[in-house]
Order: sequence, then structure tokens, then C-alpha cells
Amino acid sequence: MGVSLDRLAVFRAVVETGSFTAAARQLNQARAAVSFNVKQLESELGVTLLHRTTRSLALTDAGERFYARCLRILSEADEAICEVRMDQTGLSGSLRLTSTVEYGVAVIAPVLQKFTALHPDLDVQFEASSTNVDLLRERFDVAIRMGRNEQFQTSPYAGVHLATYRLRPVASPELVAGLERAVVDTPAMLGALPYVGNATVEHVKSWAMVDGNGRECLFEVPRRSRFLVNNASVVKALTIAGAGVALLPDWFVAPELGSGALIDVLPCYRFPDQQIYAMHLPVHVVPQKIRAWLRFLKDHLRH
Repeated sequence: MGVSLDRLAVFRAVVETGSFTAAARQLNQARAAVSFNVKQLESELGVTLLHRTTRSLALTDAGERFYARCLRILSEADEAICEVRMDQTGLSGSLRLTSTVEYGVAVIAPVLQKFTALHPDLDVQFEASSTNVDLLRERFDVAIRMGRNEQFQTSPYAGVHLATYRLRPVASPELVAGLERAVVDTPAMLGALPYVGNATVEHVKSWAMVDGNGRECLFEVPRRSRFLVNNASVVKALTIAGAGVALLPDWFVAPELGSGALIDVLPCYRFPDQQIYAMHLPVHVVPQKIRAWLRFLKDHLRH
């Protein structure tokens, strides 16, 4: 015999309010109806969920375990209902997003256009920022963050993993051709080249690397950069112009690597994987507009 979701909801209300009377008031039902539903639930399950005295209620051990399951079941049911309704009515309200300019141009803008076409009543505000904004104070719903895994393990926010990428040491073909040896085959040689630094990761003084044989080594970031820039697009423009070598995400330099405007200076070595996360406030129930956006974005990136 199946168990009614309505009875699960009544049981949850009794536990959370602490009495049949308070639960009846919250549910706008008669106290007798609330008591009957809980008794029927216990009968259907074959276990006692609540210890009852004249003054208080307490969960049994079985009741504790069942209550935790109830929360998940009811939450999933609510989400399923919201999704079905959303398919018919669409989302409304506002959605505030932030990411770097580069990721906004390359990824967010094209996906956002498709997403908002499905939800014409949803207003979207996007703000480009190279700094880590405070989501609570600045009232952002979702922020795109990039970096090493350990950065996200200590984050105060909840995160959804979107993608993995690698850093590529890139330079213009002309810069490499003008070297005394037109081949760069060690991290030390890479570190000796003119370097265009990105101020947003200036605190990182060395990067772990793996060579073609799987051996680990370090790339020491030059102590003095020829340029220090706080915008990745300007870093890339200077690198294309021949100002030096730069470490840039593979997704960001893919067009230039494909056209030959940039080359991977050290292709036999591999930098560690970097992560892209969508971060949001760690609330008990994530708003439907955020869940819908993250699901849409993940599906786009996967395909």
C-alpha cells in the first residue's frame, strides 16, 4: 500500500510545531484530522513514530529516521511540482548574475539569451567583475568562480561544479621565432621569457606542472613581470602583440590557438586542472529561478 504525501506533510507539521494542535492550526485542519492522519501513517508503516504524553511529543528512533526521509521526499515532490508548473508558466522576477568579463562574453551571454527566451517574464541583471563579490551584501543570486579545487573547499557559499579547464602558457609565434633557440622545452626556459602577469592571480608564485613522463615539477612565476594587468582580455591582447608569454585558460585562448595568433609555448608539459563553479548562498531551499538557471547552464556546457 502506498503512503500518502499528504500524511507525510501532516507528520512533518506535527514534528516541526511540536503538537497536534499547533500543526492543525498551521495546516488549517481539525486537530482530530491531524491526529487521525498520524495514526494512519504509523499503522501503514507498522512502527511508532511519536511518543505521546499529555504534555509533549517526542520522536522515536524510527520517527527520527523517517522524519529525515520525509524532508527529502517532500522537498523533491515540491521541486517536481514547481518544475512542471514552470514548464507551463515560465519564471518571473529578477536574476542577478556575475562573472568575469571574459567568461561572460564567451559563455554566459550566449546561454543567457537562450534561457531568457524560454522565460520572457524573468528580468536578468549581469555584472562583470574580476573580484570575488560578496553575494549577500551585493545581492547576487549566482557568481561564476574559477580556480583550484582547494579554493572552493573552504568557501562560505554553496557551489555547483560547471566545468574543468587548463592553463596554457601562450605567446605569439613571432616572439618564439625571435628567441636564440626557437624551442622552449623546460619550465626554467619558460620562466626566462618576458612575462605578462595577470594581477588577479598575482599572489600565486608557482604552479605545479607535469611533464610528458608524468614527473612533477614547478613553474616559478617570474619575480618581475614586464607587464602586470588586471584584465585577462588585455593580457591576451598584449600577448598576441608579442609583449611576452602569459598563462591563460584554454577556453579563453582556443580561437587564437586555432588560428595561429598564439601558440602553446610548452606543449609537452601540463598545468593542473582548474575548476569553474557557480556559487550561491547556502540556503535550505534554493530558489527555483537559481536551480533552473544552473541546470540550463550545466546542460549547455555538457553538450
